[in-house]
Amino acid sequence: MTATPRPGPPAAAAAAAQHRARAAGPALPRAPPPAPTPAPAEKDRTDSNVRMAVTLEEAPWLGWILVKALMRFAFMVANNLVAIPSYICYVIMLQPLRVLDSKRFWYIEGIMYKWLLGMVASWGWYAGYTVMEWGEDIKAISKDEAVMLVNHQATGDVCTLMMCLQDKGLVVAQIMWLMDHIFKYTNFGIVSLIHGDFFIRQGKSHRDQQLVFLKKHLENNYRSRGRKWIVLFPEGGFLRKRRETSQTFAKKNNLPFLTHVTLPRIGATKIILSALVARQENGSPAGGDTKELDSKSKGLQWVIDTTIAYPKAEPMDIQTWILGYRKPTVTHVHYRVFPVKDVPLETDDLTDWLYQRFTEKEDLLSHFYETGTQCPVTYIPEATPSSKGVL
Repeated sequence: MTATPRPGPPAAAAAAAQHRARAAGPALPRAPPPAPTPAPAEKDRTDSNVRMAVTLEEAPWLGWILVKALMRFAFMVANNLVAIPSYICYVIMLQPLRVLDSKRFWYIEGIMYKWLLGMVASWGWYAGYTVMEWGEDIKAISKDEAVMLVNHQATGDVCTLMMCLQDKGLVVAQIMWLMDHIFKYTNFGIVSLIHGDFFIRQGKSHRDQQLVFLKKHLENNYRSRGRKWIVLFPEGGFLRKRRETSQTFAKKNNLPFLTHVTLPRIGATKIILSALVARQENGSPAGGDTKELDSKSKGLQWVIDTTIAYPKAEPMDIQTWILGYRKPTVTHVHYRVFPVKDVPLETDDLTDWLYQRFTEKEDLLSHFYETGTQCPVTYIPEATPSSKGVL
């Protein structure tokens, strides 16, 4: 039977405890208690402080970008308020010349039109947006009639081409643009209407009617106004809007599956070729290296396959071009020239030909986005005047 010790006085109990501690040896140090986990609200406040610090560091740079954008916008508004009304006034004043000598009138109008497009191109140049051109030399055919088939990614494509074509002789003065009808309602819309550009309304419900209008427009305005080049975006819309529809169509019809471009639409290209390609006596198309016909115009002679590539696949819109808030960028443009006699005019053959061109664009863009450089694609270069070759 074990006896239970009787409780002693407090002093005796303390002494006994001290004696037991000495007998047990020195006490091991205790680990500090874990820090309490911050509450969600406290954590959010910490993250906000970090973000605020980063924002404050970037504030001077962001402030400068904002001030610069506002200054550019104000300058361009003033620029448009002077340049566009001046263009309109000169066109009105020259109407008697249009009656007496239509050819000279449209030549003068084209020169003024080129100045206006040069003004737009300068906006991008001052912001550090420049162009690197690759492929074949299109300046060598600037005096011939040609159609440019261009991939379409954003509104900045038009501005990029304005910059590219400024040094190609009188091309800009004698060009006709085929663009989305939304451009009609921009500040430049009235100028394009006077110049004779064609605005296409997109959508399946409008497609057939628009092709009829395009044919009539070419008959009435192309050669009568001394036009020689046409810019066409065969995809029929921006890449981001048409890519999914194009890929779905490609899967259903066992066609090339494209990511960086979309399958082109045939209608406008066929109308242009049918209306503008001159015919020889045997009915074959005249163009390229064929002998000059007896008529005043040799007709459409060249098809220029044009590919626009933006670094990191980030297209530039017209707002960026105007406000200049993106860092300086070099846009790459690749040209390949085909004599029109080598382009099929029948619908099925023309469809296959266009699909092949856009498949080549896909390969070219894929390589560019992966490496940052242009490359040759798997085709044999056609014979063209003063060709630089394909890079």
